Formats: sequence, C-alpha cells, structure tokens
Amino acid sequence: MSTLAHTMMTTARSADSGLAGPGELDRYPYAETPGADRVPAPAWEGREQDLGRVGGRRAAGSRGRGLHGQLVQQLGQMIVSGDLGADRPLVPEEIGQRFEVSRTVVRESLRVLEAKGLVSARPNVGTRVRPVSDWNLLDPDIIEWRAFGPQRDDQRRELTELRWTIEPLAARLAAGHGREEVQQRLSDMVEIMSHALGQGDALTFSRADAEFHSLLIQLAGNRMLEHLSGIVSAALQVSGGPVTGCDRPGEAALAQHGRIADALAAGDGIAAEGAMRQLLTSHPDVERVVPAPREH
Repeated sequence: MSTLAHTMMTTARSADSGLAGPGELDRYPYAETPGADRVPAPAWEGREQDLGRVGGRRAAGSRGRGLHGQLVQQLGQMIVSGDLGADRPLVPEEIGQRFEVSRTVVRESLRVLEAKGLVSARPNVGTRVRPVSDWNLLDPDIIEWRAFGPQRDDQRRELTELRWTIEPLAARLAAGHGREEVQQRLSDMVEIMSHALGQGDALTFSRADAEFHSLLIQLAGNRMLEHLSGIVSAALQVSGGPVTGCDRPGEAALAQHGRIADALAAGDGIAAEGAMRQLLTSHPDVERVVPAPREH
C-alpha cells in the first residue's frame, strides 16, 4: 500500500471510526459541533413554535465555525425543509433572543442566507424567506440541506442527472491534458479505494471517491466545469441516501474508476467518457431518465 493510501485510510478511521462501516456509505456522517458551541434551539411558543423544530437533525453543510456557522445551519435547514415557508418574516431581535446569540451573529448569519438566495432584506419590509425559485440550488450548503427535508428524493435524482451531464464531458476533456501529477493522484485514489473496499472501510472509500471525481473535473482544463466541482463533491457527501453510482462500494464501481484512470493516462477521451457514463448510469435514479451508453 502506498504511503498516501495508508495515511488517508488511517485519517478517515481515526476521524470517525464508528460512523461508517460496510454498506453504510449512504449514511455519510456530519460532524457534530461540541456542546459548548452548539446553538440552542428551544421550542418557540405560539405562532413561532415551528421555528424550534430542529432538535434531532445533524449539523449540515455550513462551513462556518462557532455560533455564526451553527445559526446559519439551523436557519438554512429550517428554510430548505419547509419549516419556515416562503414569505415568512424573520425578525432579527426575535432570532437573537430565541437562540441566545448577539445581534452581530444574527445579522451576519442572515447575510449569508441572503447571499444563497434563501432570504431577502428590504427597507420597510424586513427580512423574509424567499421562494424556492430564488434559491441558489447549486450552492453546496443548500444541496446538503435539501438532503434532510421532504425534497430528499428529488435532490438525489437531480444531482445524479446533473452529474451525468457534467462528468462524462469532463472525462473526455481530461484525456487531452497530460498533467502527470494529477494523473498519478487519480491512480492513487483508485488504489486507496481498492484497499478500503478490501477492509470494508466505506468512509475512506467515499472520501477517495470524492477526490477522484473532483480531480478529474480539475484535469478537464475548463474553468466553468471546474467551478461546478463543488456540486459533485456535495453530491458525493450528502447524507440521507445514495446519490452516486458508487452508493454501494463494490468491485464493479472500483473497476470503472480504474478504467477511467487508465483511459485518461492513455489519452483516450472516448474511452474515458464511456467508462464514466457506465459508472454513473449504474444508479437506478439515472437509469429511468437517461439511456445506457451504447456498446461498441
């Protein structure tokens, strides 16, 4: 086993050894924030009672830290799940009181949500929840938050369909860019996935899988495609259900990754594109809406 493979597998197991085992990739965990930093979510009384229904959920996609990041998570999840419906007013003073955070924390959190299209703030109107049509549905946080709510099945299907349009093209383009260090990294990821599969380590498999697909898009040499790599990463990591052709790590998925890496190393864009389509169309959500690639 290479040093890279050993390091990555050891890190994954030590980071969360009890949360992912064989066949559990579809329950990829989110890290819980330590209790001292967690935003309290007391039940809100009267007409605001629904604002407190966040109790059992795991922390989702916000990359923030401390109270600010936690409040973004809480409010973002509640909006995306429908607990806070469209045109619902959000009163900063009330939020600060209920979640026991400062005005600064509330203000900055609402600015983050506004940048994602979830809320709007206007003079004499205040801050209100915006309809789904205004959300930035390509935002990785929103992708993750949707995985918790009633839109979960639609989110999985839409992500897989979107990947089916992005990644085969990226694989074909990547074959024309012989960046040796990235090609080697792709091979390393396949090696890591192979060892993880042999040890039943689904968490390490999923992390190597995510890096493989992200690297491939970077190798394509198209900056607009590269900008979409965050979508692919989020698709591979959302919890609550399988979203990729690798939702059940096995020899078939591993073999397809190997074929993609080999085709890229050989500069064969057609073969790389075909192998990627085979990998992605193995997912049942995609099989219903896109044709399987033709055998030549």
